[in-house]
Amino acid sequence: MGLGPEPVKLKNWEVKNSGKNNKSRKVKKKKDGGEEEDEIGCWVRFRFMESCLPSRSKVDNSMSGTSTNYADSKSPNEKRRDQPVVPVSSTTTSTNAESASSTPKFSEELKVSSQLRKFTFNDLKLATRNFRPESLLGEGGFGCVFKGWVEENGTAPVKPGTGLTVAVKTLNHDGLQGHKEWLAEVNFLGNLVHPNLVKLVGYCIEDDQRLLVYEFMPRGSLENHLFRRSLPLPWSIRMKIALGAAKGLAFLHEEAEKPVIYRDFKTSNILLDADYNAKLSDFGLAKDAPEEGKTHVSTRVMGTYGYAAPEYVMTGHLTSKSDVYSFGVVLLEMLTGRRSMDKNRPNGEHNLVEWARPHLGDKRRFYRLLDPRLEGHFSIKGSQKAAQLAAQCLSRDPKARPRMTEVVETLKPLPNLKDMASSSYYFQTMQSDTRSNRNSKNGVRTQGGFMTRNGQPPMRSLSNASPYHQYPQKSPKPNARQ
Repeated sequence: MGLGPEPVKLKNWEVKNSGKNNKSRKVKKKKDGGEEEDEIGCWVRFRFMESCLPSRSKVDNSMSGTSTNYADSKSPNEKRRDQPVVPVSSTTTSTNAESASSTPKFSEELKVSSQLRKFTFNDLKLATRNFRPESLLGEGGFGCVFKGWVEENGTAPVKPGTGLTVAVKTLNHDGLQGHKEWLAEVNFLGNLVHPNLVKLVGYCIEDDQRLLVYEFMPRGSLENHLFRRSLPLPWSIRMKIALGAAKGLAFLHEEAEKPVIYRDFKTSNILLDADYNAKLSDFGLAKDAPEEGKTHVSTRVMGTYGYAAPEYVMTGHLTSKSDVYSFGVVLLEMLTGRRSMDKNRPNGEHNLVEWARPHLGDKRRFYRLLDPRLEGHFSIKGSQKAAQLAAQCLSRDPKARPRMTEVVETLKPLPNLKDMASSSYYFQTMQSDTRSNRNSKNGVRTQGGFMTRNGQPPMRSLSNASPYHQYPQKSPKPNARQ
């Protein structure tokens, strides 16, 4: 979940009726300004905001203001990316009443750090301007995040644009499991301090309310920059972010007083400050590392599809090497500009790791993996090192994966390498060959033979042969969607 500043407009949702004779439909109505708005989309946006609000604020009439700025949300028919990797047993859930009635027990479990501020619910309600839609930053499995302003060194709300800017995360009221994740966040982030971990400013525990207050991260999440922005992240910034995130994991695994396994390392949990320094957020699934003498922690399988290590998914045995695998997935996303799971890709490319694995060890073929939006503006040596590192992190054998301190050492020089591929004769030649092969398949027939799309003749020709036999006939493109 990102804590950044820019909400994403909620797209109109197409509601499908699975009835035998019913077709999906959209009902549109005219707004005052003459624009058409999806009536069903309006209802969904209203329900989405309802689910984001803490229970007390739902009865406050001042929430009636409208806004078009909403956080991105999943379709009701789409599987959430932050669900457990395996279905959650019904025996682990409880009602809201049970959660509220257990508050004294929960309070005893709260190991509050003296540096954390304790906010009242009313403080945070006023700081976020009553959790109004304009303050909404994002939404995830835990709950919704709102932008707010509080005193620099206190808990009182202040005028927007003054004091300390914070991100306030609310808890979805889903009983015991939700509170356990809230508790984990407070107990871990409240006692862990590192430049590459998001700072937890304070918390609120009042009746059935559970809220967390973080430092505000102005550039939002890595996920937004990789997959939702039109301008691609420069190569050096990508490597800087990878290094910062690796330092955060290395601290948790090997430098913290009591080692921690993060368990939910993914692009949406890597937040960026104004200078693109990476910080890990969302410790709701974090676990203490195994005690000395033990090899793993046995736990219910939780995490996100596409990022969880295969041995963890199969056995429930959690180790620090599970985080290393997840880091390899994120590093691969940064190299390729592709999501870890993308059903919109052609068959065989839905799973990023399985698609990329054959190319990672090949010094010539791995260039095909790199994000084409970089247009050659990446370090040749750096990209090779990063691809090799990703392959090591994604090893099927957990013992063969490097420790995060080793990952940090490998990444340290990469942001500053200047051997750009765009100025390399070898890379230009390879790109020229690739374009030639691509254009030959999509050639344009002329009187003299084939000509590429840009009007230039093909780079290679066969003498004493008809030009129409130099290239294979264009075949129908395979269906790009499953």
